[in-house]
Amino acid sequence: MNQKQSFTVRRDSYPLKSYIARCAQLAMCLEVSASPKPGNIDRHDDYEDTRYEHFLVSAISMYPVIEEAAESSHGAGRLIKNAVEESVSWQKGGNTHFGAIILLVPLAMAAGKVLGQKDRFTIDELTECAHSIVKGTDTSDSVDFYSCFDAAGVKVNPVEEFSLQDEGATNELTEKKVSLYELMEIAKDYDLIANEWISGFNRCSDCAQVIIGGMQDRLFPGRLNADINDVVVYAFLKILSENEDTFITTKFDSVTALKVSSQAKSLLQDIYSKEVNFTDIKASIEKMDAELLEKKINPGSTADIVIAGIFIALLAGVRY
Repeated sequence: MNQKQSFTVRRDSYPLKSYIARCAQLAMCLEVSASPKPGNIDRHDDYEDTRYEHFLVSAISMYPVIEEAAESSHGAGRLIKNAVEESVSWQKGGNTHFGAIILLVPLAMAAGKVLGQKDRFTIDELTECAHSIVKGTDTSDSVDFYSCFDAAGVKVNPVEEFSLQDEGATNELTEKKVSLYELMEIAKDYDLIANEWISGFNRCSDCAQVIIGGMQDRLFPGRLNADINDVVVYAFLKILSENEDTFITTKFDSVTALKVSSQAKSLLQDIYSKEVNFTDIKASIEKMDAELLEKKINPGSTADIVIAGIFIALLAGVRY
């Protein structure tokens, strides 16, 4: 699909920041509602301590922070921290959207800047602006970012430098003047979300293009039927099939994550080679979903990228 395709900004009678925040909320709600989404919570599947409703509450609670982000050109770390604090203060399900917040905040900041200047934009313009914003982060963003890990209850890989287990890490960040972008650069090889910051949100952009194409019935004409649920599930499987989900890697190991990606790739082969309808492979997707849920293997990083992709697609005018 053409990465340079331009889209008209859908204006309404409310401020632009409200439009951007609503797109972000809807993106989070659509992603968690899509089913079957192998291994992850959706409208039919909960975990013991975290439920579908916790994700909905989290999505709604962040509205004022995304609004603020849409009017901000700096302070990404503080905005991420504020969004995390809002999310966990409104529900008891723990970490629901941490990775998604790390992507949505700079993308919302970029949306405010780009969409506020003209009526048409390209996805490349949006992601390039977001990349520029994260490159401009500073030490205060790093300190704010570090302070929200405990609140989110996020499990992280053990590292030698700037370890979250080290109480003096924030002092070290300040002394060495390490920006949040530089922190993401350190983590880019073992964290898919950090890699998005460094790579310029490429996977988010690709996911948005998949969703736009699916909703315009251009991917597999007549076989996805522009069904929002099926398009989101397909986008989830496609991203998962092409990337090692580092949330799984952190929770289990790389072998497990790569096996899950291989499973997703195998599921899509019928769509690619046999020209079957997407509904024809639903039973196979449900089987993979049941297997991963039983083993508590959840591709959380993939879900975060899909949320960002849906957000961009909604900004581009996708409706269903």
